[in-house]
Amino acid sequence: MNVDYGFKTYNNYGAYLKTKYHGQRVFKIVVDGGFTCPNRDGSKGFGGCTYCNVDAFTPELSRKMPTIREQIEKGIERAVNGYAAEKFIIYFQPNTNTYAPAHYLKMMYDEALSICPDKVVGLSVGTRPDCIDAEKVALLESYTKRGLHVDLEMGMESIYNDTLSRINRGCTHEELQSALALVENSPLDICVHTVFGFPWETKEMMLKYAEEINKHPQIKFVKLHQLYIVEKSIMGVQYKREPFKLFSLEEYTDFLCDFVPLLRPDIIVQRLFGISDYDLLIAPNWGLKKSGIQSFIDKELERRGVMQGAAYAPA
Repeated sequence: MNVDYGFKTYNNYGAYLKTKYHGQRVFKIVVDGGFTCPNRDGSKGFGGCTYCNVDAFTPELSRKMPTIREQIEKGIERAVNGYAAEKFIIYFQPNTNTYAPAHYLKMMYDEALSICPDKVVGLSVGTRPDCIDAEKVALLESYTKRGLHVDLEMGMESIYNDTLSRINRGCTHEELQSALALVENSPLDICVHTVFGFPWETKEMMLKYAEEINKHPQIKFVKLHQLYIVEKSIMGVQYKREPFKLFSLEEYTDFLCDFVPLLRPDIIVQRLFGISDYDLLIAPNWGLKKSGIQSFIDKELERRGVMQGAAYAPA
């Protein structure tokens, strides 16, 4: 557990970056590559995941800038002026950023990495496990040979196929396991993304996510999100018709106090919660900004003496 940059009771991403890059301030620059998803374009379905509205988690800057170069240049300018950032990770976030032929992906990634190459230290690519194959893995691995940190982020969401079907995910948990097998001995840093709080999943069911994540030593990072409901999503329509139970901040923190000790201690937590633009958020509204939520959770984890991995039992 790195405590050199502010003690936290879990292996946190901020401390990891500061250690890895010798104290330099490293920021992710979000890029919208104009991709879609196979459960949006008809390949596997239409409408996307029922909880999803891409605009809800894409910075407004990325949505407004028409070219990759403009997005990156403006994003870097904002990070430097607003946060004194020194180095950058280019983050292809919205939609499925490996959902294209490998030669097209290479052209897009190469363009992004050619902008401010002296300040860009990494590439992060968000995708779905059913849009990963050996050729795309090899392409991403080629960037590590340049000395870049390459983070492949896959949406696990739930470990239960019933849930994945109900949210119109369009892929199975077995497809995630197959994608993880492809990167078993890869130099890529693998991140999985989870969503907690689907109303039909019990606390006991959700705690088992940790056991599944722990099985895969190639998983280096996790992003933990609570379910929130946004405008222009299928689940948003469902919620307005018949509201269902969602985590309060206190309840979600209680859950994390049980989940974090189960998580393998070497895994780095990139996020403990998710946020949406407030103009798109339907529920739950926790009444705090991102920093306030982070502080509330961190203080409660510390107050209760919660330590990542304290309840981890290797198989």
